[in-house]
Amino acid sequence: MLTLHATDADGSAVLVDGEYVTALGPYEDLAAAHPSARVRRWPGILTPGLLNPYGPEILEHTYHPDPRESETYGTTPIGGERARQIFRADPSRLGASARRGVQRLFAHGTVALAGELRAKAVLEVARRSGLVFGGRPDRLPGPVSLSPRPMVLLPALTVGGPARFAVFDVADRADLVRRGAATCVATVIGGRLVYRAR
Repeated sequence: MLTLHATDADGSAVLVDGEYVTALGPYEDLAAAHPSARVRRWPGILTPGLLNPYGPEILEHTYHPDPRESETYGTTPIGGERARQIFRADPSRLGASARRGVQRLFAHGTVALAGELRAKAVLEVARRSGLVFGGRPDRLPGPVSLSPRPMVLLPALTVGGPARFAVFDVADRADLVRRGAATCVATVIGGRLVYRAR
């Protein structure tokens, strides 16, 4: 099924067929050429998506509490020794925590991770999610974050390439850099909408 993802900030659009990008261009042109395509309109701009260099730190060294555990652990990610204690006390929590961590990454426009994942449960979660793995930079950009600074965008989308991108509710890329990845409104991996802001 053809899906046309269109953005309001610049009028650009991406036509997706299954897992691949079929066409790129102005919304009006693509909509006229493909009138049967399902249309998804988004505020802001569409980018190739982000590479987060902190894969192990976010998915293996941080506990992402289940909302049902909020009375015990709160709702924000837990790092350091407290996370290690949680995982030592119940190793089965690692995979479930990683699934919630992946959702948090998607909510920040992340489509690729860097860093070596060593825990089998975490690696399986990351692979099943569709995240791709990129090279870790020699110099990390600062503290571990879901919205690292500076942000690393993947290479530009291409016709015939994978439908892997994110949409941010910002005016332009400079606004994205200024406001950060928490402005994400949608993330698409393999043509699937894996995150949509409410």
